[in-house]
Amino acid sequence: MSDADSIDTDRIDFFSDPSVVADPYPYFAALRRGCPVQRESHHDVVMVTGYEEALAVYHDTATFSSCNSVSGPFPGFPVPLEGDDVSALIEAHRDALPMNDQVITFDPPKHTAHRALLMRLLTPKRLSENEAFMWRLADAQLDEFVASGSCDFIGDYAVPFTMLVIADLLGVPEADHGIFRAELGGHGGTVGGTSKRAMTRNPLEFLYERFSEYIAERRRAPRDDVLSSMAAATFPDGSTPEVIDVVRLAANLFAAGQETTVRLLGTALQLIGERPDLQDRLRRDRARIPNFVEEALRFESPVKGDFRVARVPVTVGGVDLPAGTTVMVLNGAANHDPRQFARPEEFDANRENARQHIAFGHGAHFCPGAPLARAETRISLERILDRMADIRISEAEHGPPDARRYDYVPTFILRGLQHLHLEFTPVG
Repeated sequence: MSDADSIDTDRIDFFSDPSVVADPYPYFAALRRGCPVQRESHHDVVMVTGYEEALAVYHDTATFSSCNSVSGPFPGFPVPLEGDDVSALIEAHRDALPMNDQVITFDPPKHTAHRALLMRLLTPKRLSENEAFMWRLADAQLDEFVASGSCDFIGDYAVPFTMLVIADLLGVPEADHGIFRAELGGHGGTVGGTSKRAMTRNPLEFLYERFSEYIAERRRAPRDDVLSSMAAATFPDGSTPEVIDVVRLAANLFAAGQETTVRLLGTALQLIGERPDLQDRLRRDRARIPNFVEEALRFESPVKGDFRVARVPVTVGGVDLPAGTTVMVLNGAANHDPRQFARPEEFDANRENARQHIAFGHGAHFCPGAPLARAETRISLERILDRMADIRISEAEHGPPDARRYDYVPTFILRGLQHLHLEFTPVG
């Protein structure tokens, strides 16, 4: 009998149960076994675990609003969503929902305009310049601990590396990188938290303050730098955004991009540390790294899922959903759908359709930072394999291979390790 066969999904609260934080996949499989579109019993959320059903929701922006994409049922909509078309209620009250000022909660046409503005900032030239910085930064970060032969990979490498990559991408002056690291280096895994621990300071507040100063200053006195390009960027219709519009886009890319890529890097090194055979193959043939990254994204999607709310009655996967239904599209479950991925619980670095995963979402809200995350992980793996031989999981910290102990970030949105203690032989 599989783990999924023994799970009573009605008794498990996905949004608070620690066992689902530790390992959500048996729960996902049990839900899918019942129906790939199934209402959970604790918060009245319809859980979408099927791959095709997930795509149907992500691509139907006319029916499904993203206004609750982060918050879902918490705290819930401020008024009852009653009637056969709740679009007017959504528009009247969306500003009362958490993170309503972030592009991930926008719907067309506002989302279309703001995303186009964001893509004007993420030009191929800028991404290429940022990639050159990544190579230098990877070595600089490794220099801080490689000689010791051990590290907590999440805190010693993944968090500072991803933070400074995005700081560079957005044009934060290198003189200010230390300020960003001091302010944001301790934050992580807070979106959709299952615990009641509160951060002393919301990192978005710091990002809003800093980028407001940068953009306002560059509009007064432009320079030949990325921040000046951001300050001068316009919407597709030629209109000039308010300073806060540009600031919000930068802050969203900074916060979301760092958090998810930290989790991806942790998964990649966890797999390498657990699988000497896989590590050896990647060392011998670096051309395997890109597909390894795609399979890591499929296997352990950094974002478990996103929420939507139905504007009008709709049928998904043969299931009728009334207007006002809160839906959670579970990327992590869809990426383990056996109808799409053969032997989904097996990590296969050679999987031919690995890139069909929806770890970055799909449709209009597909993650704009996907190329950045892929480049960060590829470059990191190249330099880590160059400079760290015989990478292995610390048994003192995580236990023996047959009884590992890993702690995952306590959220219902994110999936990834809080710590990853590695031991290795320094090279060079």
